[in-house]
Parts: sequence; structure tokens; C-alpha cells
Amino acid sequence: MYKISEIVQILHPNRTFITDPNSFVQHLFYDSRKIVQADNGVFFALRKSRDGHHYIKEAYDKGVRNFVLQVDEEQEQLFPDPNLIWVPDSLASMQVLAAFHRQRFSFPVIGITGSNGKTIVKERLYQLMSPEYKIYRSPKSYNSQFGVALSLWGLSEQYNLAIIEAGISEKGEMAKLESMIKPTIGLLTNVGVAHKAGFDSKEEKIYEKINLFKDVETMIFPNSYVEHIQLPYRPRKFSWGYDEGLSLEVYSLKQVDDKFTVATLFYGGRTF
Repeated sequence: MYKISEIVQILHPNRTFITDPNSFVQHLFYDSRKIVQADNGVFFALRKSRDGHHYIKEAYDKGVRNFVLQVDEEQEQLFPDPNLIWVPDSLASMQVLAAFHRQRFSFPVIGITGSNGKTIVKERLYQLMSPEYKIYRSPKSYNSQFGVALSLWGLSEQYNLAIIEAGISEKGEMAKLESMIKPTIGLLTNVGVAHKAGFDSKEEKIYEKINLFKDVETMIFPNSYVEHIQLPYRPRKFSWGYDEGLSLEVYSLKQVDDKFTVATLFYGGRTF
């Protein structure tokens, strides 16, 4: 939990109206329909497809008393006892708060990106490693600009490993996600064709996605997607593919029936 007075110090807002500086915040809300435990939450009025400022009263009526707002309409005159924080960009402020919270924890964070398979890989890793680690993972497919912020808010000291998804649809988005997630291990699933609106080429799409791995200690990736790109950093690279000399060589993949595929692999001096 954070006191609302602490959140004010983290966000450096334009203006505040605080009636209870000791009010505790445990939950982040962005949708008035999904409010639970309202007395320990803060409502971020996001300006997305629907403007969250239109739902401030609904959130207030449900018990929320802490609000981060982007539009200053002197809302303190409408309610008797709120804590109001006005910022230039409510989504950016949510990301700042999530990044601050992420930095409190020193355990490894695996950051996963790619065009497809992020959620499947995340869930399979969780299944495989949960006997050895206490793992926190992104809920559902929360990998967007505000989905990642909500995911990171769930980090706590009860875990010793986290797996966080990151998804982008246009240039420049990954830098914001990287600044929040700060992964220690990066995992690239795959890269599909360039989106017509978001990227000029597949090479550009690859470059944008691997910006998530700017400061990772280890990068895990399919070799065919990044072999032609000069990375501006030198993490430990674990590559897999069909070429010789990779960390994990795939000799063959043979589909047995509709449910099973037999993979013949070479790693660590042996075939299995």
C-alpha cells in the first residue's frame, strides 16, 4: 500500500486537492464498472475510447475517494471529501507509478514480447517453473500501455520471479513499456508481418520490439528473426533455430498426429 501523500510525491502533479493525506491506496481503477474494495483504491481518469472523466461521480458513489485526473474542471467543488490529483497525462502518470513500484523489487523479471504466442509462452513458463519459484505473471493478456502498468502493480514481496507480457502496435511504444518493466531476462516469441499502419517494414518491427531488451542480462530469441540486426547492447544471448552453432539447435520437428509433435534437439553437447 501507498499513502495518497506518497503518490503525490511520485507523480509531481500540476495541482492537488487533498482532504485525507493518510488515505491508503492498494488498487488501481480505470473502469468504474470494475471497482472493488473502493476505499483502498485510486481511480485514473484515462482518456481512451471513453473518457474516464465522465465516470468520476460513478466511481465516487461506489466509494472511491482518490482520483488522478487529466482535465481540471475544479472537481473539488462537486464532492465533499475527495483526494484529487491533476496531472498532464493520466495514463503516463499510471505508468510512472507502476515503474516506481517495479523498482522496489530486485527479483528477476522475464519480459516477453512478439507478434503471437506471448500469453501461451507466459502460461507455459509459469506451469513449468512454479514448482521451483513463487511466480507473479501478467493477468490474462494485459500487455498494452495501461495493461502493463496494471500488471506491474500486482508485484509484491511474496514472489521471487515475475513474467510480464509487452505488446506494441506502432513505433515508439516499447520504450514506455521497457521503462516500466525493466526486464532482467528478455524473451522474443516471433515477429509477424509489419502492420500496415504501425511499422514500415518487418525489420523495423523487429527493432521496435527488441527495444524491450535494452538492458537485459539475458536475451532468448529465435535466431531467424534477429540475425540480420546489429543489437546496440551485449546481453547473454540464448538463440534457437535450425542453424549450427546456436544455443539450442532444432534438428527436426515431426508431427505424429493431431496432438503430438516430436522435436529432436541438440543442447549442451547432447541430442534429445
